[in-house]
Amino acid sequence: MRENHALLEFLEERVETEDILKHEPMSKHTSFRIGGEADLFVRVPSQKALSEILKYCNQVGQEYFILGKGTNLLVGDKGYRGMILQLSQQMADIRVEGNTLFAQTGAPLPLVAKVAAENGLSGLEFASGIPGSLGGAIVMNAGAYDGEMKQVIRYVKVLDQMGEEMNLDNDTMEFGYRTSIIKDRPFVAVEAEMRLTPAPKDEIFAKMEELNQRRRDKQPLEYPSAGSTFKRPEGHFAGKLIMDAGLRGLRVGDAQVSEKHCGFIINIGNATAEDVTELMEEIQSRVKKQLGVRLEPEVIRIGEF
Repeated sequence: MRENHALLEFLEERVETEDILKHEPMSKHTSFRIGGEADLFVRVPSQKALSEILKYCNQVGQEYFILGKGTNLLVGDKGYRGMILQLSQQMADIRVEGNTLFAQTGAPLPLVAKVAAENGLSGLEFASGIPGSLGGAIVMNAGAYDGEMKQVIRYVKVLDQMGEEMNLDNDTMEFGYRTSIIKDRPFVAVEAEMRLTPAPKDEIFAKMEELNQRRRDKQPLEYPSAGSTFKRPEGHFAGKLIMDAGLRGLRVGDAQVSEKHCGFIINIGNATAEDVTELMEEIQSRVKKQLGVRLEPEVIRIGEF
């Protein structure tokens, strides 16, 4: 994308200069620690600013991508020829009213779970160890240990491509396994309302610690990754299929199938997006050939590879 002076002028009227970054390495903003430069990287300060930016981008045909914490994302080595819009810490308010928790989608999911626990509200224990933003968790219907966002979400406030506000209830969100209506529509989640259940704080925190210890014991959290690389095929577990195909520790460059949990591809040094992509394709090919199961990526890919 050539430098777009009209776009920059528009952004500078709504966003602080220090929050508009040119040629920003996306390796700084993904949990994989991988990715080339984005032409523009903008930390969005408010729903009002986001609404105006979305409307402008869609009127002029400007490509953009909404980023949370980058925990389920692989950005191409050649970067992203467009604008990354990150919902910033200024869009991360959390408040509790009775048994209902309201949170803006820039809030880190573990913090949302912690605030719920501090207020004696149960239902988000499963989310306390899931990295990433609330927004990303809603889009992907994130889940773990028999819990998922679908179970707690009552309403999601979204902006459409023209920046107009809409409230979608749980049914309208069309939550499914690692998906929601937002994944396939031009909507941006900006706030969620969650209905939770009162419970003793010590019991909630004990459950959170139990689940987080299980996560630490079983997952390669010491290495950069994007979490589970592949979706769980019906009737199977991706990690077990990869292990059964004899792929534990398989490596392309510095991308490696984790020896601790075969469902994870980890960056053991300076892995590139090309390394990860080649390894994913090799895994898919071998699992399909040996076990007859097609693995579908859970990791979202953007940019030029």
